[in-house]
Amino acid sequence: MTKPEWKLPKNSALVVIDVQQGHDDPRFGRRNNPDAESRIAVLLDAWRTKGLPVVHVQHLSVRPQSAFHPSHPGVAIKPIVAPRDGETLVQKSANSAFIGTNLEEMLHDRRIETVILTGLTTPHCVSSTARMAGNLGFATYVVADATAANEGTLDLNFPGGSAIKSDPELAHAISLATINGEFVTVVDTSEVMAALEE
Repeated sequence: MTKPEWKLPKNSALVVIDVQQGHDDPRFGRRNNPDAESRIAVLLDAWRTKGLPVVHVQHLSVRPQSAFHPSHPGVAIKPIVAPRDGETLVQKSANSAFIGTNLEEMLHDRRIETVILTGLTTPHCVSSTARMAGNLGFATYVVADATAANEGTLDLNFPGGSAIKSDPELAHAISLATINGEFVTVVDTSEVMAALEE
């Protein structure tokens, strides 16, 4: 799908996925797009100013060794994008924010048909949520410069031990390319801000 001139419906939801302290754990290596959080904050401010719906997603790993397990400080959402009173918080333990949560039902109950996805990381929870959102019939946009990937997050491991190694820029780009036009429309922050203008 091409990116036409567009205006966001009044009840479009901004979804902020897994922007948690655990992503700063050194074990995940280098990350692309270090400005992702600040761009999400810009979008959050715009949504809050206009009184549009915001959904925060927090990953609660079931694996005790995970940086995102509730017993570790990495589970906390980063202060720059932390939920405010009255904003929806969805907690998940799978990659997709629709699995094991009430996200789909909540969006339908609020008559929300358009979702704008941001967060971490592009190859994992962002793309998993994006694919499901598109398949469930939501008009779905992923904000490329408000998402990011970590080093090695798109490594391809074959039986027998061989692997194709990736870097975060490549992982980010491939992840966006494989969903754009099929499940979602990939946009950037400036396009979203322009679509919000009245």
